[in-house]
Amino acid sequence: MDDKIWISSPHMGGTEMKYIQDAFDENWIAPLGPNVNGLEKDLETYLGKEVHVAALSSGTAALHLALILLNIKAGDYVICQSLTFSASANPIIYLGAVPIFVDSEKETWNLCPNAVEDAIKFGISKGKKPKAIITVSLYGMPHQVDEIKEISQRFDIPIIEDSAEALGSTYKNQKCGTFGDFSVISFNGNKIITTSGGGALVAKNIEFKNKAVFLSTQAKDEAPHYEHTSIGYNYRMSNISAGIGRGQMEVLDLRVQQRRKNHLFYKELFKDNSRFILHTEPNENYFSNHWLNVITIDPDQHYTQEMVREKFLRKNIETRPIWKPMHLQPIFKGAQYFGSDLAERLFQNGLCLPSGSNLTEKDLQRITATFEELNQLL
Repeated sequence: MDDKIWISSPHMGGTEMKYIQDAFDENWIAPLGPNVNGLEKDLETYLGKEVHVAALSSGTAALHLALILLNIKAGDYVICQSLTFSASANPIIYLGAVPIFVDSEKETWNLCPNAVEDAIKFGISKGKKPKAIITVSLYGMPHQVDEIKEISQRFDIPIIEDSAEALGSTYKNQKCGTFGDFSVISFNGNKIITTSGGGALVAKNIEFKNKAVFLSTQAKDEAPHYEHTSIGYNYRMSNISAGIGRGQMEVLDLRVQQRRKNHLFYKELFKDNSRFILHTEPNENYFSNHWLNVITIDPDQHYTQEMVREKFLRKNIETRPIWKPMHLQPIFKGAQYFGSDLAERLFQNGLCLPSGSNLTEKDLQRITATFEELNQLL
């Protein structure tokens, strides 16, 4: 059987071992050190705005700390995109807060502004205006930044921008990861760059960054002994992981180019095929890193998502259904939801395709041949 083609596998740039070796040589085998500081500076420079970055153990940890820094308490309402990975919503539950899920809009598949406004008005009617809005830039596609920002400002509700999948994407030439009151980045092994496991919190001022670092290192107060007046967490990134990240930052722009090249490949593949509709930018304001390329499958064309997935599986090629919406997940049964059924239909008909920056020409030929075989079935 041919080698496995993965949806998105780690892709090393070649200089990561230099930074890791430095950590060993200097004995910085700890959740602090020069690589951690260096990665934070690299990210601040890359994002290109007046932001401050805290390197953490995961994007989920970053989202959890963002909610804490916004003083989210048990019982508070937090609006969250439904069409996303559960890590966008789970930290709401960590704090005993209440998620209100919102449908997507058809252009970017991210937060529907009309549904967001309905969710806010629902909270106000209950005497509990939502305390935060969690936006997501799904699969690297920026959300409708201007529309959501206008609602946020009008109702005075802060935004937590979940850009776990969108490092390298831009909206109106501004980097994703800089639009929220707090923003979240992920460096999980399948992301556009990786630190093996890890993430970052992006804050607008140094005081919030310092508070995040304090909380992420078990909230140890200044004292000659261990003194704790706050609950802390073991969320800081290790100096070893940060070394991987420093090497990966050197190839981030290249990785964005490679993933966007994959998108052009799929555009050409599907240009005359109405059965498979490739998700792409709605206009020139949006620049996606195309972390994952995603198609919707026209159910009227005698295909189903599962038929296509199984066909690729037999060829040892990984594909995956789109995220199952959070309001349909058993763990969130009974949660409030606003919108129509777009997220549900995308889940039923959408499929993520191999999109790694390390796809070879042979891999692309195998993908093409598999789609051609599917076409011949009709």
